[in-house]
Amino acid sequence: MIQLKTILNCIDNSGATLVECIANLRMKRHGRIGDKIIVVVQKTRSIGESLAGAGGAAAANKVKRGDIRHAVIVRTKKMVQRKDGMVVRFDDNACALIAKNGEPLGTRINGVVGSELREKQWSKILSLASSHV
Repeated sequence: MIQLKTILNCIDNSGATLVECIANLRMKRHGRIGDKIIVVVQKTRSIGESLAGAGGAAAANKVKRGDIRHAVIVRTKKMVQRKDGMVVRFDDNACALIAKNGEPLGTRINGVVGSELREKQWSKILSLASSHV
C-alpha cells in the first residue's frame, strides 16, 4: 500500500526516475494498484540516458526535478489478493506519469505492471507495458 511521502520508481520514459507521493486522489490513506496519485519528481534521468534509449532529440525529458504531476500506481510491495484467490506481490513500488486528461506522458513503460489496471480502466497503460501479471 502506498502512503503519503512514499518514494516510487517511475517506470515510463517521461524522464523521471524517482517520485514522491504527496496525495492520493482516492481520498483514502493507502493507495493500491490503479489509484491516481499526485507526485513530486525527485530525480530525473540525465540527458545522455534518455537520448541513448530512444535515439534522438525527441527523447528529451518531459519533466524536471520539482514538477508536480499526476500518476497511476502500477506496482506495490504490499500483497494483493485477486478474486480468483491468487496473491501477487512485486519487489518495489512503481508508478507511471499521466497528464491531467488521463493520457500517459511516456510512450513506453519498462517492466511489469499489475493486471488490476484493466479493472480500473487504465488499458492505455497496459498496452504500453512490456508485460503484465
